[in-house]
Amino acid sequence: MSVTGLDVLPPAAKAAPARDLRRTGIHPDYWYPLLRAKKLKQGKAIGVTFAGEPIVLVRTVAGRAFALEDRCAHRQVPLSAGVVNGEQIQCCYHGWTYDCTGRCVNIPYIGRNEIAPRGVRGYPCREEYGLIWLFPGDAAQADNAHFPEVPAWRDPAYKTRYLDHEVDCHYSFLHENLMDMNHQFLHRRIMAQIRTGFLDLREGDDWVEVDYTFSRVGRQPVGEKFMLGLRPEATSERPRDLMTVRTGYPHQTLKFWTAGSAHPALDLWITYVPVDAVQRRNHTFALMSIRRPGIPGLMEVLWPFIVWFTNGIFAEDKYVVEMEQAAFNRQGADWNQEIFPVVQRTRELLRRKGVDIPAK
Repeated sequence: MSVTGLDVLPPAAKAAPARDLRRTGIHPDYWYPLLRAKKLKQGKAIGVTFAGEPIVLVRTVAGRAFALEDRCAHRQVPLSAGVVNGEQIQCCYHGWTYDCTGRCVNIPYIGRNEIAPRGVRGYPCREEYGLIWLFPGDAAQADNAHFPEVPAWRDPAYKTRYLDHEVDCHYSFLHENLMDMNHQFLHRRIMAQIRTGFLDLREGDDWVEVDYTFSRVGRQPVGEKFMLGLRPEATSERPRDLMTVRTGYPHQTLKFWTAGSAHPALDLWITYVPVDAVQRRNHTFALMSIRRPGIPGLMEVLWPFIVWFTNGIFAEDKYVVEMEQAAFNRQGADWNQEIFPVVQRTRELLRRKGVDIPAK
């Protein structure tokens, strides 16, 4: 479905359920990154969480990563406090030993074959794009589940920076923030003044996608020039700047082409992984790929300015979505009066694909 005029947008293909979006959990039957791979050192373990569930990530002596419930089946002590022994992990308390599947393979003071206690849950785990990924849902679906494609990460024409930080809000606020480019007023001190132009809205069962263009009111900031590089001449195929933002549940992408360019100047993949059980805090992971200018070595010179510029943008976005969450917490309900169809469609998608958060 594709729409180019805000006043003629059709009704959604499916009616959204009555689920409260800000109390909707992210669906576990997808692949999610939980840690930068470089943080998980060989022969070490680190405790993380997904939606309040404690998980231990282990890097074996041979370098393989695996994931288990972060508890020993014996006394419930976190396995992340234990010791990696070869390709297994031992609890710090009594030395119970677990393999990569969560099976208890040894109790030192009883013997390997005398008792076979129930082990702990093991999670499908893989390492890709410099991140450790987990499939927290039905493990039987992991092999057939779609895994994100981030081709710019492998493309030597791009330089990629990682975003890796926590944000105190429900993930839906961040989905809306990225999909709704009408909030550029927020970034006026960094971006100066630009006018957003809505072009098109498309949607399917598990995705919503929107196109924007931009026009400038005033001078282009130096930081933005560093981000976008030297501009080519506009062409009939690419007569204007184009930004395409997509929520392909549960992740998001943003691509920005300058007028006349054949390749995106900016290619962003981003996702928000719930940390706590009520999912009002998330860990944001992103791969932000910037196309290298044609002059060798210039990207390395510009990179500190690009980092400064993007850090400023993300800091302002974090500031405002955390204020949205604070307002929801204070009011006890969602009082938003949303009029922009792009956000309305995004909310419907997140409600439809999400799950109820279990009552504790």
